[in-house]
Amino acid sequence: MQLQDVMTNQFEYIGHGDSVVHAARMMQEHDIGMLPVLEEHQIIGTLTDRDIVTRGLAEGIDPETPVSRIMTTGVHFRYIDDDVETAAKSMEDQQIRRLVVLDRNEHCVGVVSLGDLATRSDGTRLSGEVLEEVSQPTH
Repeated sequence: MQLQDVMTNQFEYIGHGDSVVHAARMMQEHDIGMLPVLEEHQIIGTLTDRDIVTRGLAEGIDPETPVSRIMTTGVHFRYIDDDVETAAKSMEDQQIRRLVVLDRNEHCVGVVSLGDLATRSDGTRLSGEVLEEVSQPTH
């Protein structure tokens, strides 16, 4: 099974110059915890609700600050035609709950989450293993 079979392809994203408060409102409106950050259709980062709290609120930034100031760079991604097991292993190794999915032209085409693995793949075992590894404390 490939990522294109389980990923969420109707996803929300944000531009690098959009404000942190706009991102927070999008997350609230769509009940999501991560937004890919795009610049001219290319992924340049991700923004999570945790980023907003730990890099934004905790540092006392202005809510109108561009998301590019607090986003996570070094995006973890997989390709649309990658195997689900490979993606799950990447999530385990990186201890992340969501992966950006790219096409072979490096355009963001979706997001795959632990929930996608649990509800859309053929194995609850797979999502359980990923969750166990992601939940391990880091040092």
